[in-house]
Amino acid sequence: MTALDTYTLSAARYDVFPQRARHAAVAIAIVLHAIAIVLLWRLEPVRSAVVDAAPIMVRLITPQPKEEVRPADALPRPMPVRREVHRPKPVAPPPVVTAPIEAPSPSVAPGPQPVPPPPVESPPPVAAAAPEPASVASPPPAPAPPPEPILPPVFNADYLNNPPPAYPAASRRTGEQGRVVLRVFVSEQGLPSEVQVRTSSGFNRLDEAASSTVRQWRFVPARRGSSPVGAWVLVPISFSLRS
Repeated sequence: MTALDTYTLSAARYDVFPQRARHAAVAIAIVLHAIAIVLLWRLEPVRSAVVDAAPIMVRLITPQPKEEVRPADALPRPMPVRREVHRPKPVAPPPVVTAPIEAPSPSVAPGPQPVPPPPVESPPPVAAAAPEPASVASPPPAPAPPPEPILPPVFNADYLNNPPPAYPAASRRTGEQGRVVLRVFVSEQGLPSEVQVRTSSGFNRLDEAASSTVRQWRFVPARRGSSPVGAWVLVPISFSLRS
């Protein structure tokens, strides 16, 4: 045998083996699938699902022919509608009713009319009493003149010679000082009938010194017009260590 024949035989031998292997693999796969189907068929859920499965009905739908659209000119025209005209029926004229003519009643001559009695004369009216003249209203009283203003009392006139209060020695030593405002009622004779401390200086010795001094003063009394009247007046007194 030549080398070519040897190569040809070896190639054919190699082609036969793959074909047999493929056939064997297919057969093994078929057997395995059959075994798997048998095992699955033995399972109750799988068998009931296959048995109870409803068949699927398939129905082919035939296409319907499309409606042809006619142009407006090709559409049928509507039939004209006849309108009935109701004519009014002639109305018969109402019947004429003639009233019967009454015969004239016989006239009766008027008899004598009664004579009216003579009128009774009424007494003459009594003249009404003349109304009394209304009393003339008296004019309202004239308003009273306003009271004249009161001029307050005077305490610082030079001719009164009112001395200033003495500074207490104890207050000087302790350094007490301040301002006292006294409220004094001056009588019609110009005398201080009542003295009150309106604003204190803060020290009783200074307030007492001012009050005792003012009680010895003389005042010009307050006046209403030309008449003296009693009135209140405020008297300020200052105590200072510099004076």
